[in-house]
Amino acid sequence: MNLTHLNSDNNPTMVDISAKNITQRQAIASGEITMSESAFVAVKENSVNKGPVLQTAIIAAITAAKNTSQAIPMCHNLMLSKVDIRITELQDTFGFKVQALVKCEGKTGVEMEALHSVSIGLLTIYDMLKAIDKNMIIREIHLQEKSGGKSGDFLFKEI
Repeated sequence: MNLTHLNSDNNPTMVDISAKNITQRQAIASGEITMSESAFVAVKENSVNKGPVLQTAIIAAITAAKNTSQAIPMCHNLMLSKVDIRITELQDTFGFKVQALVKCEGKTGVEMEALHSVSIGLLTIYDMLKAIDKNMIIREIHLQEKSGGKSGDFLFKEI
């Protein structure tokens, strides 16, 4: 197997994408956080002392997408054209689902930007609610779909 993030000296390197064509790239990732009923109600009633939880999580998720290359060493710095964050209530489990759609025109994909965005959005919710509930669970962070690039389209399949 040829590992793309190792150079001929077997040291880490960032993949050279200079010869790749610019194409439309898109990725959608999602994840969930579950919590106590009291934490869930506090979010819905906007009564959390730290401020508006979901709106803050959206801003954090957008910022995370834009700064992925600073957090993940081998990621390229990309000029993103769109970051759209959707947060939906999970009434049955007292939780929220965070979904990130990320787009760019570039030589490499935006999967890591979408995944990083979701992760930071969920961690922001946790941070803002930890005084109410430390038993929150973050789970199911995954790439839902991606399009563009040499490897083509991908659609997540439940196993």
